[in-house]
Amino acid sequence: MANKQPMNIVKMKKYKQDGVPLSMITAYDYPTALLAEEAGIDLILVGDSLGNVVLGYNSTLPVTIDDMVYHTRSVVRGAEKTFIVADMPFMTYHGSVDETLKGVRRLMQEGHAHAVKMEGGVEVADTVRAVVQAGVPVLGHIGLTPQSVNQIGGYRIQGKDAADAKRLMDEAKALEAAGAFGIVLELVTEEVARAISEELSIPTIGIGAGRGCDGQVLVFHDVVQYASPYTPKRFVKTYGDVGTLIRTSIEAYVKEVKDRSFPAEEHVFNAADGVLDQLYGGQRKEKVGSNS
Repeated sequence: MANKQPMNIVKMKKYKQDGVPLSMITAYDYPTALLAEEAGIDLILVGDSLGNVVLGYNSTLPVTIDDMVYHTRSVVRGAEKTFIVADMPFMTYHGSVDETLKGVRRLMQEGHAHAVKMEGGVEVADTVRAVVQAGVPVLGHIGLTPQSVNQIGGYRIQGKDAADAKRLMDEAKALEAAGAFGIVLELVTEEVARAISEELSIPTIGIGAGRGCDGQVLVFHDVVQYASPYTPKRFVKTYGDVGTLIRTSIEAYVKEVKDRSFPAEEHVFNAADGVLDQLYGGQRKEKVGSNS
């Protein structure tokens, strides 16, 4: 979008006040970010989900700060007018504040992110506060937190009973008090997500958290079904099937290479008359004649 105005945290809060939903999608490279910006996306998350969908890991835990810096920098080059949030990867913000700020500095100075995202609630609130006080916007993330999946017992829906609902509300309020500009709610029951969204003055962005959030985020590879095989998810709507398109396109290419129908006449370049004679210095004609 040529006339797109960059998003910022003040505008996000105004969107919430005005009831305008925020759209967010993940991206991990330049061409995806470019296409997302052209499509009018509000925010891009360079998620540590790249561990699953790009790097081939079975979880987000192996993703490093080097991985995040590399991919964030690529995304920023493709989406210069879009607000870009980069995930702090596993165990990079649970030690000392100084150690945390080193990782944040790398994502901001080397990756050129506009903000960072941290998973967790009350237990990371002090860290969030320290990062915000250092001048860096922080997006919180509660509910299902993939970096803690082993601790919480798998990919379970959050907020199904009163005690869990209260825990989530307390975590959301702690993050807001610490200065987070927004909170991702992942796999939270719709009723609890709506209650949290109504209670907070900062935007909530849901993924599998129902219709009451102030915005929505999905993983790019889910939106366009870029996987093989693709596993459907209840909370995801797919809008295309590029995985099948890519596979069938490559299959057609392989076939045409094998049967020599590619390259065809329209794909080749021809030299000027006499070039081969000059190249071989007249020997080519003699060689051809001797073979006849």
